Formats: sequence, structure tokens, C-alpha cells
Amino acid sequence: MPSPGFNHPGATSSFALARVSLNFYQLTEPINGHTQMNTNSQSKTHPFNRRKFLAAASTTAAGFAILKPQLVFGDVANRKLDVGLIGCGGRGDWITNLFKEHAGFNFAAAADYFPEKVAAFGDKHGVPAGKRFSGLSGYHRLLEQKLDAVIIESPPYFHPEQAAAAVDAGKHVYLAKPVAVDVPGCRTVEASGKKATANKLCFLADFQTRAHPSYQEAVKRVQGGMIGRIVSVDAAYHCGPTWGGMDAVLRKDPKNPEVRLRAWGVDRVLSGDVITEQNIHALDVTTWFLDAAPLRAIGTGGRARDFLGDCWDHFGVMFHFPNQVMVSFSSTQVGHGFDDILCRVYGMAGTADTHYFGEVKVRAKDDLFNGGTMTNLFTEGVQKNIATFYDSITNGNFANPTVAPSVRSNLTTILGRTAAYTDREVTWEAMIRSGEKLTANLKGLKS
Repeated sequence: MPSPGFNHPGATSSFALARVSLNFYQLTEPINGHTQMNTNSQSKTHPFNRRKFLAAASTTAAGFAILKPQLVFGDVANRKLDVGLIGCGGRGDWITNLFKEHAGFNFAAAADYFPEKVAAFGDKHGVPAGKRFSGLSGYHRLLEQKLDAVIIESPPYFHPEQAAAAVDAGKHVYLAKPVAVDVPGCRTVEASGKKATANKLCFLADFQTRAHPSYQEAVKRVQGGMIGRIVSVDAAYHCGPTWGGMDAVLRKDPKNPEVRLRAWGVDRVLSGDVITEQNIHALDVTTWFLDAAPLRAIGTGGRARDFLGDCWDHFGVMFHFPNQVMVSFSSTQVGHGFDDILCRVYGMAGTADTHYFGEVKVRAKDDLFNGGTMTNLFTEGVQKNIATFYDSITNGNFANPTVAPSVRSNLTTILGRTAAYTDREVTWEAMIRSGEKLTANLKGLKS
């Protein structure tokens, strides 16, 4: 069955980050602020609310992502690129503002399962009435339009199918993370990326840390030997309760298929569970530093909070990487008082210490790289990715280097999730060989 672009009903969270990069694809409000955040265990907590976040976003956006059109490829030169959005909720609306702040894009079409979301989005962003599509197959009608590119901001379950269809339709693809919820989906995205390159199309997966110069330099220093042989890694993603808004919506009518659709964040099939949908940020940085996939993992976890749906709210996984490197990963979506997304790499000669909303440093005995404090990494990373997307299209750069590492980190989360669900050791080879596919219940939804 064709899959939809989705609407997110709005979830409450104590951690803006947990919802922001963190693929709150479809929030009815763009950001759920949290009141305090600790950038690392030694730093002071500081306020970080929605109003300040939006103010910072509007301030930085104006000066970050504008590129002049390049004189290449005939019909692309000297004009804005016509784009279509799949997924017209809060995240889709938020990222649309950033695309519009960049000088190179025009929103010409939109699709979402819910017609009222497409209507509101179209009215706000000037999408013609005849270019607004709803229902499960709405994105197919969008892809039939004359568009240069497609932005996919739907829940992760639908990413592989929608991205593959976009490439088949000859569109450049800007894809939200995570790229998939299962092994077959990851393989589909991998194939779509290769097909895009072969067909001279751009395919960009939107991870923010990999777009930031401080993270890039930290990884370069570690891979260049600054901290010596890597021994172990600590990775973590801790925040307060998330998806409260979706839980409240689901409780009103849990058997209604459209209500279940709105509450995708508490559905492990639609979201991939928290370890894939959100925790991927910490594990993506881990696999980036190590430039490798894990060999095997053993894990545990569960659900401490009382909410509907079948997602967990805490995980603990031990990954074994090549060269006898151990990675200890933990995540929580409970409690208050400590919020952080971190990756700390321990080497024989030093340590790398990175925090999504904190400091990025690499320390050795006689050397120090201080990348500074991340002030608004989510917005700035997206702005850089938007600029890269435009520049790649207009300059004909179809290498698509974000696809392979995005698939690798996505599969790493699935390995950890599988080990935790089964409460046993699972190898990478066994996970790939099993090819377990998650199938959503879409019965009762409009085509």
C-alpha cells in the first residue's frame, strides 16, 4: 500500500533537542521547549526555552545559508529550484522556513495524509491549491508534478518508499533522519542513494553534527591519531519525557486508525522506537569517530512510564566494534535534571568529548582542540545542509556522501534495538541475514 506524508499532533518534552533533530517531523508547534539543560556533567545548567530557540533560529538563519545560483545545468541556472514537501506538520513547516530563508528554493507542491494540514501549509507558504495532495497516495501525485527536488519530513517508516519513488521520478532528495526503521528499509535507501548518483541526482540525509566544522575537525583529529589507539567509547542520549502530546491524543481513541497515525511517535513500527528515531544522533557520531560498524551487541531496556503505544523509554547496549573497541551506550526519556547527547572517545593518548548542546573538544597530553560550545547546532546544521543541497544540485555534485554513513548508523541502532528486545547477543551478520521487516497497520486509512 502506498504510504502517507504524516501529521504530528504535538508532543510535550523537557528536551527541545529530543524533539528537534530528533525528528519531530510533524509537530503542530515547531519546538517543545525545555527549561534546563546540562551540556555535560561538569557544566552549569542553563535555560533553553522555545522562545529563545526560535529567536536564535531566526537570527542565525539570515546569515548562514544563502548561496548565489551557479551558472550550470541550463534549466537550473539563475532561478530558484521548485521543491515539494512530503509531511506538512510542525517539523515540515519549521524546515520550510529555513529553505525559504535560503535564496534558492520555491515551494511548488505539498503532500500530507491529513488534508487540513496540507491546506494550512499551502495557505502559509503559497502552494497553489491544485498542488496540494492528501491521503496515503498523496505523495505519488506530488511526484508527478514538475519539481526539481523533494523534501521528506514524514515519519521514518515511510522514508525508504518515498525516497525511492522520488529518485525514480527524477527528483533530488532531502531526507530527514533516521532514514529507515528496519534492515530492508536501510537497504532500500542505500540502493536509492546509488541510483541517485548514477542518475545525476542529489540525495542528502539531514544529520546536523556531520555538517558542523567543530565536529568535523574533532573527528579528523581523532582519526589522525591525536588521542592514540582508541580503547572505548561512551555514548548517551538522556532527556525528560517525550511524546506526551501523542500519548494524550492516542488515549482519546486508540482504535481509530487516523488517531494511531497522528500518534506515530509512540509506535515502534512507525518511529523505529526511541533508539532509532532519536538516539541515532549519539550513535551516528560514534560510528563516525570509529569509521566502522559494530560487530555485535548485547542490550536491555524497557518502559518505565505509563503511556500507550509500544515504544520503550530507556535502553542500555554494549557494542563490540573492530579492533576490540567497546562502546557503552545508554538512553532515557524519563525524569528531569540532566539532558545531554554525548559521545566521548577514550584513546591511549587522550580523549575526545562532544555534546550536541555543549562543548566539542579533543584533549591530548601536549595538544588541545577546542571546538567551542554548540549554541544552536540543530538549526545551524540544517542551514548548512540546505546550503550544501542547493550547491550540490546547481554545481552537479552527485557523490551523495551522506547516504552510506547514515545507513551505517541507522543499522547500528537497529542492532542495538534487536539485542535489547531479545535480551541476547546479536551479531551484525545475523541482523543483516535475517532482514527483519517491520510492517505498519494502515488498515482503515484513506488512499
